[in-house]
Amino acid sequence: MFSFFKKKLLPTPPAATAAVPDTPLAATPATRVDAPLTSTTGSLIGSALAAPIVLADAPAPPPERQTWLAKLKAGLGKTAASLSGVFGGAKVDEALYEELESALLMADAGVSATQFLTDTLRRKAKAGGVTHPVALKNLLISILADLLQPLQKPLVIGQHTPTVIMVAGVNGAGKTTSIGKLTRHLAEHGASVLLAAADTFRAAAREQLSIWADRNTVEIISQAGADPAAVSFDAVSAGKARGKDVVLIDTAGRLPTQLHLMEELKKIKRVIQKADPTAPHQVLLVIDGNTGQNAVSQVKSFDDALGLTGLIVTKLDGTAKGGVLAAIARERPIPVYFIGVGEQLNELETFNAREFAQALLA
Repeated sequence: MFSFFKKKLLPTPPAATAAVPDTPLAATPATRVDAPLTSTTGSLIGSALAAPIVLADAPAPPPERQTWLAKLKAGLGKTAASLSGVFGGAKVDEALYEELESALLMADAGVSATQFLTDTLRRKAKAGGVTHPVALKNLLISILADLLQPLQKPLVIGQHTPTVIMVAGVNGAGKTTSIGKLTRHLAEHGASVLLAAADTFRAAAREQLSIWADRNTVEIISQAGADPAAVSFDAVSAGKARGKDVVLIDTAGRLPTQLHLMEELKKIKRVIQKADPTAPHQVLLVIDGNTGQNAVSQVKSFDDALGLTGLIVTKLDGTAKGGVLAAIARERPIPVYFIGVGEQLNELETFNAREFAQALLA
């Protein structure tokens, strides 16, 4: 559906793969494994996935992405109106800068990012002789896009078989839903995915992930009452034995202040490495775009504990203020692989710094 995948070709072009239909896949139930599996070395299931798959935006966004961008702008509309209102006057003066500073703080940009943005804007506006508010706004969009640019990096899969992705996040952030959406995107572009229901802490978590497995017609490793680390080990072993391209591990949601649960996450990571010394190849954190500066604290805590490789920012479709990404870029610039604007399978897209800056200041 979306053209955010690019396949890095080997010297010998890979065989063509069949196109995946653009309709929901829910006819075939997921395969469930309820016992530990013996680990054997898997092999690539097709030359189309022998080279890394890079999730990145195409130079010319297709109509579907344009529709999605409209949803993003609508989701950030309240904040965009507040920020854009600052530039509604006839002149650039000190009052405008003070109002902009307040608007950025209200948008959850945080003190550090707000000071950086306003100081840089003042300096560049003076150097460029900018005197009109509209021109100043366009300059701010460029500065914000530059600040966010380090967060715009592609998620690469295919360098390892399977690519093991461990997903963490607090309860309510949309972690399991994001896993379902990511599974859909991977499957649509030819990657075989195995899910691991290692969230044994939250009631009905296994059942929720099973629903996403059914919707995406992928296999799932799920064991009632099992130790999360054991489930993760079995999933990686199964992924290797079956030649899966990706193993997505859903871990229990927890607050970073719950030290005993954070230790369990560390244990999961250690046990995964027993099944595959190079894994996990990606450690993703799902954060709720509505939580403001608390999201920055979560990023710092989970990064310190696990060594995050990327973020998924969800729920940018309601009261989310969006400025938190500026705070993350300033304080802990971990790549934002995806942002989500709703609950549907097609409402998760790759992050683009300039697009986001334009949406935030539309």
